[in-house]
Amino acid sequence: MTAAELDAFLRTELPQMFNFDDLTIEHADGQTCRIRQRFRESMLRPGGTISGPTLMALADCAMYVVLLSAIGPVGLAVTTNLSINFLRKGRPGQDVLAAARLLKLGKRLAVGEVNLLSGEVAGSDRSRDINLFHSKYLGFFTVI
Repeated sequence: MTAAELDAFLRTELPQMFNFDDLTIEHADGQTCRIRQRFRESMLRPGGTISGPTLMALADCAMYVVLLSAIGPVGLAVTTNLSINFLRKGRPGQDVLAAARLLKLGKRLAVGEVNLLSGEVAGSDRSRDINLFHSKYLGFFTVI
């Protein structure tokens, strides 16, 4: 599925999460994807750090997007395991990017990895401002 097809499918199937303009699918090719969550104050926890639940939801969403880009519109693909390591806090006031890739895709299970980043996209004039943080997600999805 293309990024546009994924966006339309997710807005229909999961309007509670994708009915807002704060999530954008920037890229999806069946092996990798990149999504952006625009910064909003509600993402912060006390102390000005982006909250863990925000990051876990974004990682799960990115894995779902890359999986659907590979297998097509399967609404009942569900997460069976999510593990996340919080490496460093993200910068408040900046968008959060999730870069996902499939490591293995089987008939009933898929394994992937998501890196979460804040700052500018690599390759831009400000690529040195990227702050890799809260990363390494392994997600297992049962495809029904």
